[in-house]
Amino acid sequence: MAPKRPLESDGAATPAARKLRKGFRVGPQNLPDGPWKRKVDKIKKDLIHKAKVKKAYKKIKAAEQASSKPEATASGTTEDAGEAPPSPQIHPERQAMLEGDEEQAEPSPPPQSGEHHVRRRKQKPRKPGYFDKAVADAERKKAEAEARAQEIEKRNAERKRKMEERERFRKAMAKARTPGRDGKRKLSRESGLLLEKAKKIVGDAK
Repeated sequence: MAPKRPLESDGAATPAARKLRKGFRVGPQNLPDGPWKRKVDKIKKDLIHKAKVKKAYKKIKAAEQASSKPEATASGTTEDAGEAPPSPQIHPERQAMLEGDEEQAEPSPPPQSGEHHVRRRKQKPRKPGYFDKAVADAERKKAEAEARAQEIEKRNAERKRKMEERERFRKAMAKARTPGRDGKRKLSRESGLLLEKAKKIVGDAK
């Protein structure tokens, strides 16, 4: 009996079943344009750049190790001559990558939250608040109340002074109208008091 022919679908299933390799994700893909999306893109670019640097570093390191092996064998043959093997020199690009890795491995400490808040408070200008307006209104009302109290006190003192003057004038007129020993009124004294009263009335009218 002849062997069965393999189905074409079996051979085609293996490559089709393989999943396409997708790039790595840093954050959600449906972010709208804004600061969050820019931040995610920046982080992704930094990670890609670091991966490229590490890959190049590995290639350079492998090349350095491959070149150092024949130098080691050559130095083994020249040991009888008494010459020490030369120390391998580090490539400038490799040195720069090593320094970059050390800087990335030691991140700078984050600033303390207290200092950050103090800086933000210093930068932001102070806005007039509700309490400032309330204090200003209270001071204005207090000044108005003091002015009214002074005006009332001044009027009371003026009224008291006029009442005392009227009482004094009334007593003086009563004394002037009192007849003397001869039974006659003292017209000179009475006329003097009336003249003084007239002058005061004219002065107040001015």
